[in-house]
Amino acid sequence: MALTFYWYPKCGTCRKAKKWLEEQNVEINEVHIVENPPSKEEIKDLYKRSGLELKKFFNTSGQKYRQLGLKDKIKEASEDELLELLAQDGMLIKRPITTDGKQVTVGFKEDEFKQAWGS
Repeated sequence: MALTFYWYPKCGTCRKAKKWLEEQNVEINEVHIVENPPSKEEIKDLYKRSGLELKKFFNTSGQKYRQLGLKDKIKEASEDELLELLAQDGMLIKRPITTDGKQVTVGFKEDEFKQAWGS
């Protein structure tokens, strides 16, 4: 079964992750995270399945994150407000997000990918 791979093609980390998956012969369905950002419900589902804190889904090194001053807002915002923010702009989402519908990885760390998606 193919993995769903939310990515931004200009992102170096995304390209590394994609290359790693291709080298492992893992089939992926690519979703351009800026052109087709996941909905609020999809993000909530990914977040719940990941076992991570919701703030881990934010691209904290991105310009948009800094422009909106989210560093402080994240601490006080409700889960619903954070999900709404993520759903509004794919550039705010940490990428890539990779899922098989059960487990979810956010970002790319080769060790995590080996554990989650390696054969």
